[in-house]
Amino acid sequence: MRHFGHIAPEVRQRLFHQEPCEFTADSPARLLSAALGATLYSPATRPRLADDIVKQAALGVVSMVLCLEDSIDDADVAAGEENLVRQFADLDARADAGVGVPLLFIRVRTPEQIPDLVQRLGVTVRLLSGFVFPKFTEERGIPFLEALASAETFSGRRLFAMPVLESPELLYRESRVETLEGIFRAVDKYRDRVLALRLGVTDFCSSYGLRRAPDMTAYDVHVIASVISDVVNMLGRADGTGFTVTGPVWEYFRVPERMFKPMLRTSPFLEGQAVELRIKLIEHAMDGLLREISLDQANGLMGKTCIHPSHVLPVHALSVVSHEEFSDAADIVRPGRDGGGVLRSAYTNKMNEVKPHRAWAERTMLRAEVFGVAHEDVSFVDLLAAGIPG
Repeated sequence: MRHFGHIAPEVRQRLFHQEPCEFTADSPARLLSAALGATLYSPATRPRLADDIVKQAALGVVSMVLCLEDSIDDADVAAGEENLVRQFADLDARADAGVGVPLLFIRVRTPEQIPDLVQRLGVTVRLLSGFVFPKFTEERGIPFLEALASAETFSGRRLFAMPVLESPELLYRESRVETLEGIFRAVDKYRDRVLALRLGVTDFCSSYGLRRAPDMTAYDVHVIASVISDVVNMLGRADGTGFTVTGPVWEYFRVPERMFKPMLRTSPFLEGQAVELRIKLIEHAMDGLLREISLDQANGLMGKTCIHPSHVLPVHALSVVSHEEFSDAADIVRPGRDGGGVLRSAYTNKMNEVKPHRAWAERTMLRAEVFGVAHEDVSFVDLLAAGIPG
């Protein structure tokens, strides 16, 4: 699989200075954590789940979570588990026939579900990349991680963990640092199996009876923004101790009425002759989503939880590295630059300071590998327009 693999090769060649790389579920963890992109959630109870997965993979989705937790009723858990076993058997037959399948994760409620599901999946566990753990803290999380390790031994397959950080202990100021320290101890012990940490902002908002409006981002809700900041501060460091932290979910599909002006400038769409695309994005609250994706990246997050297929392309389009970013990053990491120094950028509009900017450059080069580098004259508008099915 590869990002933007669903668009024609000649279109990719026109858009990309460096095309996104190909990867598989067996690729190195560092690459996969960056390649998750827009991770699409789906209830595990959907009767045509295998069809949905194949359809979304053909439209550019590379990672999905099949949810047995908050997205389904408590009474439907057993039926959801049975449905997953049936749908994985269906998918396995299609994969044998050459049909593409994205990275698949199951969001469970209890540690006991992990070995049980792995056993029931049988040989079709080869399609599973791992599990998502809800409301993760050190105390609640260790049993999940231990169950994952046992299931991995039983199945003989590498399985990843994606803990969701969404508990009240993490949100409340008086317990936040202690909770984060405990989370770090837990995930550090199982570092090789923790693919990414996911932020559960909806649960955070629930603790205060809040819900952000479609013309506001998570960063406009200060009590939420402070948690994101502290999570990145303690768990997302670039010194080798950190983990990939993914962006929060965007809840909206369409906005009937607005209080504030749209958050998309007109000029990029005029230059790309895509005025109608701008109107469509605004009608479907995508301007708020695009703004939040940009703020996710500025605050050290990579990828995003998505609950609607229409959100996938914007996440991926804004994850593509611009030619200017790539030029700067390549200059900074060029062999022989370990001694430091200051360089004028090739675009002659900024300074690149080798030592302070090196971690950014290395992160940018990894993103360039999995999402590609746009041609010098290609903007996010061009990437959005090219990725929309005709």
